Amino acid sequence: MQIRKSRRKFLQTTGLALGGLSLGGISPLVQAAPQRANDQKDRILVIVELSGGNDGLNSIVPHGDDAYYRARPNIGIAKEKLLALDDHFGFNPGMVGLQRLWQEDQLAVIHGCGYQDPSFSHFTSMAYWHTAAPNSGNEYGWVGRLADSINQQPDPNMMINVGTAQSLAVKSRIHNPVVFDDPERFRRMALAGEGSVLDLVSNEPTANATQAYLNRVAASAKDASSVVRQAWSRYKTPIDYGIAPIDLPKVAACIAADMPTRLYYVSFRNNAFDTHVAQPALHQRLLTYACDGIHAFIKDMERINRADQVLVMAFSEFGRRVPENSNLGTDHGAANVMFMAGRPVNGGHYGSIPSLVDLDAGDNLIATTDFRRVYATAIDGWMNPGAAQSVLGGHFESLPLFA
Repeated sequence: MQIRKSRRKFLQTTGLALGGLSLGGISPLVQAAPQRANDQKDRILVIVELSGGNDGLNSIVPHGDDAYYRARPNIGIAKEKLLALDDHFGFNPGMVGLQRLWQEDQLAVIHGCGYQDPSFSHFTSMAYWHTAAPNSGNEYGWVGRLADSINQQPDPNMMINVGTAQSLAVKSRIHNPVVFDDPERFRRMALAGEGSVLDLVSNEPTANATQAYLNRVAASAKDASSVVRQAWSRYKTPIDYGIAPIDLPKVAACIAADMPTRLYYVSFRNNAFDTHVAQPALHQRLLTYACDGIHAFIKDMERINRADQVLVMAFSEFGRRVPENSNLGTDHGAANVMFMAGRPVNGGHYGSIPSLVDLDAGDNLIATTDFRRVYATAIDGWMNPGAAQSVLGGHFESLPLFA
C-alpha cells in the first residue's frame, strides 16, 4: 500500500494550522545574513549515518498493526507512550526532534528501504550502502561519485567527512575529501612505513607526477585545516544541540563560515545502534541524541538563513529482525526506514509499508523501496538533476518528496 501523504496538503484540506505550535525549549533564533536564492549551485546535502543497524520498527512504530505487538510482547512500545504521528504510526518517545520537524512539514519518512538478497554483516552491508552497489561493489563511494558529477575539476572543499577515518562513501576519483574529527587538532595520519614518503612532501616544484600529486594533496589539506579551524573558532550559536549531536555543530560551523562544501558526511561511532541486548532504554537514548541533533541543526540553518539550501538524509545499514530476541533486544534484519529532513522537503510518508507477517525465511521485513531510489531522489531532485543514473549505475525512480 502506498502511503505517501503530504502534511502540508493535509493541513490545507482540513483547515488546521501550525501557527500556534509550541516548540518548547528551542532557543530564540538570531537573524544573520539575508536569505539566499535557492540556486542549484548553493544546495547542500548532509548525510547522517546511524551506524549499527537502527531498529526502524521501534523508531517509527506501527501501533495500528497488532502483528507488531505479537512479535514484540516485551519490547514493543505501547501506543500511549508513543509521540503522536498518525493513526497507524507513532514516534519512539526519544524522537521529539523529528516529531517537531514532522509537525512543521519538514520530515519525510521513507518506508521499506533496503535491497534484494540482503547481507546481515555490518561491514558488508555498510559497504553496499556506501557504494550504492549491493551484492557487487565499486571502488568509489556514491557520495564521491556524486561530487565527481557536480565538478569535474579537483576541489579540496567539495566534501567534508567528520570522523576519525574517511568513509568509503566519500571516496572519489577526482576529489580528496576533507576528513577531520576535532577541528582544533588536525594531524596527518599514515602507516609507519609511509613516513619517509610523507617527509618528501613540500611546496617545491617537481617533475615526478606522484610527488606532485602528494604535494597538491598536502597543500589542500593544510589550507582546508586552516579554514575549518577558523570556522569553528568563530562559530557561536544559541541553539541547543543536546548531549551528543553527531558532529552536526561542526557542519553548521562550516556552512556558517560560507565554505564552498556541497556534501557533508557524519555518523554515529562504533556501531552504536547495534541493540542486541536490553534495547528499549538504550535505543530511546540514542534516538534522542540523533533527533535532537538533527532538529537543532535545521533550526541553526534557519538562524543563519541557509535552511532553503540544506537537506539532511539519515540512514542505517540495515534494520532489525521483526521478532524480539530472548535478551530483550533485536538481531540484524533487512528493510528499514530512511529519513529526509529540512525546509526543502514535502513532509509525509513515502514508499510502501512492509508486511509484518509476510516475512522472509529469517523473520525479516522484505524491502519495498530500493534504497537507491532515495539516493536518486537526493541526486536528481536536489543536488544534480539528471546525474543519478550515471552516479548509481542504473535507473532508479525518484520519490516526489520535494515541494
